[in-house]
Amino acid sequence: MTDNAVQFLSRPLVSQPGQPLRVMAYSRIAEAIRTKLLPPGSLLPTETELGTMMDVSRTVIREALMLLEEDGLTRARRGVGRFVADTLPRIGIEHIRPFDQLLGGQDADIQVKRMATLTQPASEFVAPGVGIQPDEECFFWESVLIRNGEPVAHLQENIAAGIPEADAVTAAANAPALPASTLLEVLSDLPGLSLGPGECEISLSTVGPSRAKLLDLRPSDPVLVLTQYVRSKNAPFYLAKCLVAARAGHLSVIQSS
Repeated sequence: MTDNAVQFLSRPLVSQPGQPLRVMAYSRIAEAIRTKLLPPGSLLPTETELGTMMDVSRTVIREALMLLEEDGLTRARRGVGRFVADTLPRIGIEHIRPFDQLLGGQDADIQVKRMATLTQPASEFVAPGVGIQPDEECFFWESVLIRNGEPVAHLQENIAAGIPEADAVTAAANAPALPASTLLEVLSDLPGLSLGPGECEISLSTVGPSRAKLLDLRPSDPVLVLTQYVRSKNAPFYLAKCLVAARAGHLSVIQSS
């Protein structure tokens, strides 16, 4: 690793309101990857080395690295270490459908338990997915999807804060008297907003300590990671990540010719 990369990673992490340390560490490493201070295919420093550089615990670094692997920016080789991905993931959902509808069905009672609705600086991963620059403000909605009284998925949704529909999104976020809904459901109900096309990427991961508590799982339990990109007027618009627990069972994917 070059001296420039070490200096960049060692810069103090600037605290942002409501942004966990793991996300700040993730954003710093992701920026180093996207600017090629950490070149494609290069070996990453160890958890201990990264923790020392960034002055955070190994637990924080471990969760940040897990997020980087989920988002396709890094890959792990057992017994060797973690590497920067050879090619960065495409920002692109071919069938646009809110995840609570995907996980529901005729016999399932799906509830959206809203955990957070706020604006925050966009991370290196979120920014291109919603069409803004890193650190520009974006809406962040976090929810737990509960089916028949049991948590089955953790959902994080993002859109840019400066869009024309921002007032409608803010009103929906501040309407506790209404049944909680996902951000994509709110967007789908707005008149005149055209959504699509898009893409949904599917991968596997472990849930990790923070999200395990929300889903009543062990940190090492496996989850399906669905990363959903939606465009509007042919520009990046909406990005969501949904972690689905094994107890959710089978998922249906609608296909068309």
